[in-house]
Amino acid sequence: MDNSATIFLALSLIVIMTGMGLSLTLGDFKRVLQNPKAVLVGFLNQIILLPLLAFLLIQFFEVNANLAMGVLILSACPGGPTSNLLSHLAKADTALSVTLTAVNSVVTIITIPLIVNFGLAEFFPDATEISAPIGSIIGSLIAVIAIPLTLGMLINHYKKDIAVKMDRPVRVGSVVILVVIIVGLVIKEKETILQHVAASIGIVITLNVLTMLVGFISAKMSGLNFKQALTITLESGNQNGTLAISVAMGSLGKVDFAIAGAVYSLIMYFTAAVPIWIGIKANQKSNHAN
Repeated sequence: MDNSATIFLALSLIVIMTGMGLSLTLGDFKRVLQNPKAVLVGFLNQIILLPLLAFLLIQFFEVNANLAMGVLILSACPGGPTSNLLSHLAKADTALSVTLTAVNSVVTIITIPLIVNFGLAEFFPDATEISAPIGSIIGSLIAVIAIPLTLGMLINHYKKDIAVKMDRPVRVGSVVILVVIIVGLVIKEKETILQHVAASIGIVITLNVLTMLVGFISAKMSGLNFKQALTITLESGNQNGTLAISVAMGSLGKVDFAIAGAVYSLIMYFTAAVPIWIGIKANQKSNHAN
């Protein structure tokens, strides 16, 4: 990938994560102590179970090493920037969604390099041309996650009116940026993508649907209410595809690793329509009962 594309990806993530920070406060992090069970269940689903499910599906589908690595990178990423909006549309627990997005985004600065390193050792044991630049990945994640999140939170704290005005345009812009990145990737790497899309679509859709199901079931089994379970469902199934593409192409320089993230980013909004519809119907039923 050329330098201009790398810079665009980095700047795009900075914009997206700054926008996410605009809706966050220190209270969102403190909420972990106020509602530890719900946050813990959501955390375990996204940080532990999602990569584990991805690894198991890789074995089941017997995909090639490049696609396997792409799926693993995707599974290591935190929730997407629009997960809070999806929870809001579903009439779920938006505060919990915001908290999980904030906490998981920070934690993945550490977990992404570890999972990437594991994946390279597992799927490319004899390769010498591919290595995990752990320090570089951590540095880039701090630059595109921690610093922009902090900046957005500072704007929200000191310039609340500006944060409110910027919030919706940046959210819309985040989706537009993701579309532009995927379209640009498809145009630039059309032949490579066409060769691998058919192989990736099955495992990607299965990962998305299975992750949401496991999220909902584990939340209900833990005694969480319906709105909390619905939030964890959406958080588990909505991954930061832009970050996955950035790690694959920017940090590792492998277009093949980015295909799973691109395909997942396209389908996750369609599958999210199901829990959103269920949430809206449940809310309407509750309103009628009252």
